[in-house]
Amino acid sequence: MRVLCLHGKGTSGAIFRSQTSSFRAKLPDPDIEFDFIDGPFPSDPAAGVDLFYAPPYFSFWEGDSVDNVRASCAWLNDYIVKNGPYDVALMFSQGCVLGSSALLLHQEETPHLPPPFKAAVFVCGGPSLNVLYDLGFHVSAAARERDTASRSALSLQAGSSAVLTRGADRWTGLKALDSGLSEEELRAEISCPSRITVPTVHVYGSKDPRYAAGVHLSAICDPATCRTYNHGGGHEIPRTDAVSQSIAALFQWAAEEGSGSN
Repeated sequence: MRVLCLHGKGTSGAIFRSQTSSFRAKLPDPDIEFDFIDGPFPSDPAAGVDLFYAPPYFSFWEGDSVDNVRASCAWLNDYIVKNGPYDVALMFSQGCVLGSSALLLHQEETPHLPPPFKAAVFVCGGPSLNVLYDLGFHVSAAARERDTASRSALSLQAGSSAVLTRGADRWTGLKALDSGLSEEELRAEISCPSRITVPTVHVYGSKDPRYAAGVHLSAICDPATCRTYNHGGGHEIPRTDAVSQSIAALFQWAAEEGSGSN
């Protein structure tokens, strides 16, 4: 099995390798090949990342306009042609935006070709609302407001000062906008003319300011081949034994479903 791994903004393939080490150690197949690639653009570190990891840091685009996301999807597809094929894509944060956009654009523009990967595991990431709008999705005003507010909240809660003064208690989510909303209500904020059809896993944390984005991404995927898991934490991949076991089991499910449907 070959797995394409897409990191978050302001990190790197090497950092993503470290961040996923706990759950990868729980996988039953020791021969899985994980390809941790770097984004094509140098970047400042993501908030708080430089406390734990040395540079270099990368991003998959500079500015999240539709044109920039499309250009990065073209870059990714070219990488897959040269280095693939891949059975599964494992993604975190900005990597989820890239991977989900690549799947949506494939379905819209090149459905006669195989998808860029057979299954997807999204961790703490949502779709590009700009790409969704460009493809004809309805995105509610509330979803757009929350998306903007959550980016600012994430920068504060993940920042070095918050890490040093509050530790794990820094994660407080986006209570002003998310409070009282169920996952079904959040999913209803996005209406889909089409859906991502490969098997998908969506891992998100209810204390993550970007929690709603993760739920929104699950809303644009086929519910028949979609599983979700709330790890209860923030914008991170918790390394506790219980969470690692759960993510490993979901990863294995996605890989098996993807293999069986292709």
